[in-house]
Amino acid sequence: MSRFKVSTLVGDVLVVLTIAATVASVVLELMVDAAYRATDGLEPGWVSGLAGLALAVPGGLLVRRAPRNPVSWILCVTGLHWAVDGTAVSWVVYSTTQDPMLPGTHLSYWLYQRVGAGLLFSLPLLLVFYPDGKLPTGRWRWAVFGSIGATAILPVTLLFVPERIASVEAQDPDPAVAGRLSIDLLSLPLPDTAWTVLLRVGYAALPLSLLVPFAVVFRRYRRATGLERTRMRWLVWAGVVDVLVMLSVLLLPTSVSGAGLFVAIAVTGFAIAVGVLRPRLFDIDRLLGGTVLYGALATIVVGVDAAVLALVAALPGVDRPGQGVALVGLLVVLLVYGPLRNRLWLLVQRVVLGQRHDPYRVVSGLAEQLERSDSPEDQLLAVARSVAEAFRSPYVAVEVYRTGGTLLAEHGVAPPETQMLPITYRDETVGRLILAAGDPRTVLSPKDEQLLADVVRQAAAAARSSYLAAELQRSRERLVGAREEERRRVRRDLHDGLGPALGGVALRIDTARNLLRGNGDAAARADGMLRQAREDVATALADVRRLVHDLRPPALDDVGLAGAVGQLAERLRTPAMATRVEAADLADLPAAVEVAAYRIASEALTNVTKHANATTCTVRFRRGDHTLVVEVADDGVGIPAGIPAGVGLVSLRERAAELGGRCEIECPPAGGTVVRAHLPLSSGAQAGGAHTGGTRTGGARPGAAQAAEVRIG
Repeated sequence: MSRFKVSTLVGDVLVVLTIAATVASVVLELMVDAAYRATDGLEPGWVSGLAGLALAVPGGLLVRRAPRNPVSWILCVTGLHWAVDGTAVSWVVYSTTQDPMLPGTHLSYWLYQRVGAGLLFSLPLLLVFYPDGKLPTGRWRWAVFGSIGATAILPVTLLFVPERIASVEAQDPDPAVAGRLSIDLLSLPLPDTAWTVLLRVGYAALPLSLLVPFAVVFRRYRRATGLERTRMRWLVWAGVVDVLVMLSVLLLPTSVSGAGLFVAIAVTGFAIAVGVLRPRLFDIDRLLGGTVLYGALATIVVGVDAAVLALVAALPGVDRPGQGVALVGLLVVLLVYGPLRNRLWLLVQRVVLGQRHDPYRVVSGLAEQLERSDSPEDQLLAVARSVAEAFRSPYVAVEVYRTGGTLLAEHGVAPPETQMLPITYRDETVGRLILAAGDPRTVLSPKDEQLLADVVRQAAAAARSSYLAAELQRSRERLVGAREEERRRVRRDLHDGLGPALGGVALRIDTARNLLRGNGDAAARADGMLRQAREDVATALADVRRLVHDLRPPALDDVGLAGAVGQLAERLRTPAMATRVEAADLADLPAAVEVAAYRIASEALTNVTKHANATTCTVRFRRGDHTLVVEVADDGVGIPAGIPAGVGLVSLRERAAELGGRCEIECPPAGGTVVRAHLPLSSGAQAGGAHTGGTRTGGARPGAAQAAEVRIG
């Protein structure tokens, strides 16, 4: 027979023996009168039997799959030990009801009282061997041996210590049946002082001996990665559940302490088996986070409940219900504390979990924020903010895919671990929602995921709106740019083709007139016709020059934007006003941006000359990463309040809006007027970078600017 088959057979035998011992304890408990059982002072045996079964069954499964892992055998042996311990105490209880007592009663009581202390070994052994069954190396291994040795002091001492000394050091009342039974089956001839010292050392070393196993678990958890870390998180989850069960036992009546013990042991056995065999059977991160979160919430509320009940019980006369005070207290709890308790639960949920428990509030709040948001960027930021507030997530980002890059709206600071959910619109993925991960508050239940799906649908609509708005603006910019480029081409054709041709015709007409002079009446009539033709050509040539200038100011191609504005300022200069033009690097500007900047500066300068009564006027061009800023500032009388905007001011805003920019007109308190236009240099590009609670877009960064300045007047 192979070693694997032998291991499987031994594991199955241990499980079967555990089941048999558990059944025996249950049968024996049923055969004892309930009144007697309530006064004997011994624990129910079936509780220990069920606890042993909760360990032996996972251990048997582990033996079949991982027979070489010591964790498998620790669970099996410990489970059998628990079951035998329960059978022993049940036999003691049943036997003491008989007269005379049945055989084996003293041995069973010794097994229960003395050998049962050996159960203390199971916890440190599981901690140091989990999950791979290997002890730590180096100094940590010697620390583990020392810890296990310290744990063994008390169980070994209890095997031989006299009962009279053990009862005194235990400081626990003896069971009612203790006077009829003897557990001094083994003894060693040591002085009472030595036994007392050993017991005290054993009791003191017991909690200290657990420090090393817990340190080993902490060290393994910190160093674990990938699948190994997932296995360790199952052990952490079992520890969290055990702590919550112990807190519940402290707050709840002692009659449920046995059930709490069974739950804690069953959860531990289940977690260890899953962690070793199939650690990815469930999402342990979600399970751990939900357990911590809802366990903490339940503990807070139950604690408040216990405090309120204690206060009611402390009211004068509560122990005398005939006076009606108990009824008053009950009415206070039902009528006052009942509604307050519900409000308390909602408040705790809102503080810890956000508004996810109120889906209507979340969706309606998001809809309200979207209505107040004007730009696509603000809409995406509203979605991120709403999700962060609803789910108490420290970080939320909404990323939208766009032609040429992405648009990202962020709320909070990005953590090391994130989780991502796609944003779809009409079966098309238009972006993704990014949430923080690794925080218990960010664990999503099925109801949370359903609510988040509803929110994401609105986010998809907002993302689609953002995308379409951006596409519309890019189309508008492309149309404006194409128009200006076409105007540049037409101007060049008119200036270089039709203009010189008409000029040549005019020269030839002048030559013909010169040749015809002095040849009589016919010559005079011919000269008149040629003169008329000359005037027509001159008119057509003037129209060509006007069209050329209207399509694109020639000065932009001759001397550039700064030079063209300087020439314009020179033409508009008056003796009472000095004009200055300050410009940065304006080379390689898009045609549409160049024309719009010139027109805005031209209109603003004209308004200053006509209406401002200013002594100085400054025109500034500043080129940023993605934006050209045109600023015209004067020290004139400003714009009186209540005066409606004229055609010129409206045209300034329209020219900036065509390119996706904006134009601001301000009257500073110190006086004068400032016209400031922001013109994007490329489609969809915006100034700005990544920052908390804002948006950012992808784009190229232009080279550094070179300063230039032109002064007029």
